[in-house]
Amino acid sequence: MKLNRNFNLLLTGQSLANIGDVLYIVSIIYLIFQLTGSATAAALVPFVITSSMFVSNTLTPLLMQRFDLKWLLAGSQMGKTGLLIALALFLPHLTAANFIVLFLVISLVALLDGCANPVTQALIPNYVKSEQLLKANGITETVTQLIQTAMWFVGSSLLIWLAATELVWLTAGLFLLSSLLLSGLDRVDSAPPEPQNKWRQITKGWHTVSQTPVLKRIALMEMLETIAGAVWIAAILYVFVSEALAVDEKWWGFINGSFFIGLIAGSLICLRFTEWVENNLSRFILTGAIFSSAATVLFGLNSMPLVALLFSAS
Repeated sequence: MKLNRNFNLLLTGQSLANIGDVLYIVSIIYLIFQLTGSATAAALVPFVITSSMFVSNTLTPLLMQRFDLKWLLAGSQMGKTGLLIALALFLPHLTAANFIVLFLVISLVALLDGCANPVTQALIPNYVKSEQLLKANGITETVTQLIQTAMWFVGSSLLIWLAATELVWLTAGLFLLSSLLLSGLDRVDSAPPEPQNKWRQITKGWHTVSQTPVLKRIALMEMLETIAGAVWIAAILYVFVSEALAVDEKWWGFINGSFFIGLIAGSLICLRFTEWVENNLSRFILTGAIFSSAATVLFGLNSMPLVALLFSAS
């Protein structure tokens, strides 16, 4: 598929932002754990990010009806750039007495970041032809997963050569470049919003979920997996690598990368055997949950780094 200019700008700008997101989360978790020595404090990072993004995702439909989508996306990246610059300037003065400021900053960044994905998904159909939409979405998702796979390893490895403050400055630069690229997108004309109660707009999707038993179960599963996955990917895993496996920071990246490789492999298997998965969907979900739980338990009981990589991918 020959990609057009707008799609290229959108994909590149969001990819740079996604790279920056991982790098700054790595640096924040590292800073908090090094400063406090507390796994609980480090574990609050993904919790704050997830909670703030949930609020942002809930309110984004209101913003999308009132603001130009291009500038809503570019503006969110500009806001993140400003916050990261402020954070980088603050870090030299960081102490155990004022580290709570970090949580305020990451919450604000997550609020801005939470609107990026739905706005991106809304922009793609405006920039590609309808017959190219499926492929465009596939390319976007593949690039996102590849970034997640690579950057947790790269980010934790960079901590060997760069200070966490330098990593935050690098992230601010990536957000700035992303903002500039996204500002070059063509404006999208959207239809004026129909008069509707704000609360009804926010809760419309939740009402649909609550009235559909299957969607309700899936939503509950997604919520539990998101909570568990946030801690798995970040804070508790960092402590586990340093204390249980007794290896340096780069293994944090190895294990995170292995985790995302497993996600990609699972997606490819589902694509390859789509018909079989659809015919055995409930059984497939249940079996996957059981094996995932077992692999997580075995991962936690293990103390060998190479074996941990295997269980992480599982």
